[in-house]
Amino acid sequence: MDDRAIYRGRAAVLADLTVRRLASAEVVSVLDEVCSERRWWLEQWAEGADFVPGLIAQDVQERMADEIGRTDPSGLWPVCLRCRSGPVHTLHIAPDLGGPDPVWVCEESGDVVAPLGALTPDA
Repeated sequence: MDDRAIYRGRAAVLADLTVRRLASAEVVSVLDEVCSERRWWLEQWAEGADFVPGLIAQDVQERMADEIGRTDPSGLWPVCLRCRSGPVHTLHIAPDLGGPDPVWVCEESGDVVAPLGALTPDA
C-alpha cells in the first residue's frame, strides 16, 4: 500500500498543530492513532487517497474536542483568530469529506482561512 497520503496528512496536521502551539505529546499521539485508523480506511478504498489528509484533520479535531473537551479552549482546534468579536469558534475542513485540496474555513463567516497545513499563528 502507498502511505504517501497518510504522510502528507500527518505532516499537514502536525504543521497546523505546531503553529498553534498544540503539538504536545498527548495530541501527537492522537494524531498517530488517527493516521493508523485512516491507513486501514485507505487500504479499503485506495482511490480515496486525495481525501485522507482532510479526513485526518477532521478526525484529530473531533478527538481533541471529545477527549479534552469542547468547553476547554485547548480542545477547540483550530480556533478562528480572524474574527475578533463574538464567541470563540473553530475552523473546519472543507469540503466536508476532506478533499481534494482541503482548506480551513471559519464556521461563522464561511471565509477560507488557509489550506490544510498552512495555518499561521495569527490566522
